[in-house]
Amino acid sequence: MDRARSIFRKATTILSDRAGNFGIMTAIALPVLLASGGVAIDMANMVMMKNKIQDATDAAALAAASALAGQGVSHADAKLLALKFLKVQLSNTQSLDETGKSNAGAGDDGDIATVAQVDITEAATLGNGKTFKVAIAYDHTVALNPMTRLLGKESATVSAVSKAESSTEAKNALSMFLVLDRSGSMGEKTSTIDSDNPTYTYDCSYYSGWKWVSKTCTADNYLTKIAALKLATADLLTQLKTADPTGQLVRMGAVSYNDAMQPQTNLAWGQTAALAYVNALSATGGTDSSQAFKLAYNKIVSSTEETAHKNQNGQVPTKYIVFMTDGENNYYNNKSNNTASDTETKKYCDKARTENIEVYSVAFMAPSRGQALLKYCATSGKHYFPAENASELTSAFKYIGEKASELTSRLTQ
Repeated sequence: MDRARSIFRKATTILSDRAGNFGIMTAIALPVLLASGGVAIDMANMVMMKNKIQDATDAAALAAASALAGQGVSHADAKLLALKFLKVQLSNTQSLDETGKSNAGAGDDGDIATVAQVDITEAATLGNGKTFKVAIAYDHTVALNPMTRLLGKESATVSAVSKAESSTEAKNALSMFLVLDRSGSMGEKTSTIDSDNPTYTYDCSYYSGWKWVSKTCTADNYLTKIAALKLATADLLTQLKTADPTGQLVRMGAVSYNDAMQPQTNLAWGQTAALAYVNALSATGGTDSSQAFKLAYNKIVSSTEETAHKNQNGQVPTKYIVFMTDGENNYYNNKSNNTASDTETKKYCDKARTENIEVYSVAFMAPSRGQALLKYCATSGKHYFPAENASELTSAFKYIGEKASELTSRLTQ
């Protein structure tokens, strides 16, 4: 009996001794605490990765949709463009992936294609238009840090889905008249080298002592302002041609001016006549925009213009004037005058505003007074473009064409 009591007392003493409990509890809790910290780090990492991937897929979807509508590329080329765009956008995602095993940026575009899905659908719209829908889904595997792996999970997948839509549809029929400067200063060179003919040769022979030395030299060939205008106009008309390939919705006219208004090409279906007119322009003379702008206004507001659209497409056209100069007015009615032409031009700019004609104006390397006139005539600040080189001129004209034909691309998700 005494022996039994002794054993019981020893067992009770052992069970009541709390020494070492802290160590045991720490051993149990430490992995949980470490895993929790790891989860917090990985969650922040995945949120950053998600944002980056979403931005990349958004950009890729918009690029593909824009190319389909604006450049007429094939579905296959648009998919390839989207994959290349995605690859470039994601080229530095490894900085967010501790393992360096990012799917993005590795190998060629085929590697991206294994984890990115690009779907393109096309549908016809009223008239000759088309709409394109681009959907991009992308999965990116992120390796979890060692602390999180204590929970038994090695990696997690971050996904993004983007959808974009574009259209070649000219939602409204339109009439547009170009009012273009062809004065002598348009023959001056720009700072842009002609990509088709980047150099030219000339005779640079010289005397050396009493001996004549024959020599041919080569120099950079810069675009003239008038050549840049022709290229920019072609870009604008290309946007309209894409929106209205059979010439059922768009009517174009053009008039040029130097110190007097030059013969115009009247409003006609399609872009062929206007493009031929602009391509035939040469640079000479002074500057007087008043009569040319007046003519464009009168042609655009004529009731016969609305009748032409009603008979052809049943719509009331949106009306545009594109007004461009590289100088400032210095003639009026064939006489030297620095202000009267500005006053007369502004009068018809005011009339255009009253008649809801959208006036886009482009000041091409123009002096301050020329810029002031074009700013005044533009329908709004967004309708005025100061172009300081050939590239900016082309960009301005292309933008005008896109806005007029409503070639838009937008994210839908």
